[in-house]
Amino acid sequence: MYTRLLGKSLQSSPKSILLLGPRQVGKSTLIKQLKPDMIINLASEKEYFDFQSHVGELENRLEGRTPKTVFIDEIQRIPRLLNTVQALLDEGREIKFFLTGSSARKLRKGRANLLPGRLFSYEMAPLCVEEMATDWNVNNALQFGSLPGVLNLKNSREKKKLLLSYANTYLKEEILAESLVRGIDGFVRFLREAAVMAGDFLDYSKLSRRAKVPRQSVVRHFEVLEDTLIVKAIENDPDLDSAENDLIKHPRYFLFDVGVCNALKGSFDISGDRIGSLWEHLVFNQLVNTGCAKDIPIRINNFRTRGGLEVDFIVQIDGVKFAIECKATQMVTEVDTKNLGKIKSYYRKIEKLLIYFGPHPKKINGVWALPLPKALKHLGL
Repeated sequence: MYTRLLGKSLQSSPKSILLLGPRQVGKSTLIKQLKPDMIINLASEKEYFDFQSHVGELENRLEGRTPKTVFIDEIQRIPRLLNTVQALLDEGREIKFFLTGSSARKLRKGRANLLPGRLFSYEMAPLCVEEMATDWNVNNALQFGSLPGVLNLKNSREKKKLLLSYANTYLKEEILAESLVRGIDGFVRFLREAAVMAGDFLDYSKLSRRAKVPRQSVVRHFEVLEDTLIVKAIENDPDLDSAENDLIKHPRYFLFDVGVCNALKGSFDISGDRIGSLWEHLVFNQLVNTGCAKDIPIRINNFRTRGGLEVDFIVQIDGVKFAIECKATQMVTEVDTKNLGKIKSYYRKIEKLLIYFGPHPKKINGVWALPLPKALKHLGL
């Protein structure tokens, strides 16, 4: 069992909570650890049927009872329940609701009222380095990612089996079951190619050709992955004029977990030409995971010019910008800091950071080269 850092924020929140995140990141486990007085699990078909059949089911269950905390799991299955929650809060009921969900899309399509001003929204991601503590191992993370259920398993065979099951059962069958796509065959082909191209610049036409799916369908499929929090797309830095600075306008995208990405690709090999992109993917995941765990707003952007100058990430935390390069190597030299040195002509003030495999912090040409755990601390995460 891992201690989730987000728990303190949820426990101390003066308002009700909407907690969103992909399945299996540990949302339900975390909320149950807060010991809510009443639990309603809409993933249960019986509970789902009861609430779907009777509009007043929530009020009926609260009648004559005075729970201080109520946990509704998988709220996106019945989005209209948010309207009931709002009505109860507006009546002055002293109830703190913990609402969890894995699809912002389902909430929006259900015309759900997201209760502005009445609740705080949080996002939950897989484990961050600090939460893994002594279980942190860079090679294991590159292979199997950081889903808590995966890391709790004892051996590599079990971890691979669970990740393959996640990819095959949830990302394919459950997305179809939720009526998020019309046909599964094209979506499955798209999903694999999207995993193969993760980390690249988003090219709908290329994805369409590789997956043999119409481009219009690819656009819709990608929106489904974004709305179910499976992928995150990152754009150019909005503080830079893309045309003036000749920046490539296409966004890049990453899956929420490198282990799930490997499962969708059908390979957990981290050797050879794969390790560079996997390391970049892992660094991205850990930036997001740590920001979510500590409830620290973090903005991650692209930087690549048509002339070929590229820096992996531009990260902004608490108003401070960092240019970050990721190097999957035990040794780094001045050559590895070259692009970071050139970026100063685009930013008047930016810190430069190189994140690498090696165990020792070092400074090269004024640039800190740090292992990932120390880099996250350096960033204030």
